[in-house]
Amino acid sequence: MFRRAAFAALAVGYLSVAACAPISSYSGFQTIESDPKDVKIGVDTKSTVRGKLGSPSATSTFDPNTWFYMNQVKERIAFRRPKIVARNVTAIAFNKESEQVETVHTYTLKDGKIIAYNDRETPTRGREMTALEQMLGTVGHGGILPNQDEGVPGTRPGDRRN
Repeated sequence: MFRRAAFAALAVGYLSVAACAPISSYSGFQTIESDPKDVKIGVDTKSTVRGKLGSPSATSTFDPNTWFYMNQVKERIAFRRPKIVARNVTAIAFNKESEQVETVHTYTLKDGKIIAYNDRETPTRGREMTALEQMLGTVGHGGILPNQDEGVPGTRPGDRRN
């Protein structure tokens, strides 16, 4: 009897530990055959980088000669919010004329900055409608007959298309 109780307690213990094991999810650029760190400055060009690493995750908005390769790892334990464990961003800048690699910068999660968002709302003109006003607001507006919209802005006189 004691052995069964001990076995049951061990089984419950193992199951509770297994339930709290983190679940990892990977997203973004996956380094399979080559690493962005293998890109050589002054040697590689846009075509060789695309051949080694594939298409970039993103390009710079203001300078199309800067490519970004990004990935991140998230872990989630049980029902908690996912937590970002690792993030890597590699920025590769190319020369405009020769299309050769000028710089390669690697950024990690430690290089990121937390941005404080402003949670205030911008006031707008007008008034807020209640739920009942929104549901019943269109009752009585519009008609069943097709020519009832004569003279309404945006309609042509005599137009019967609906």
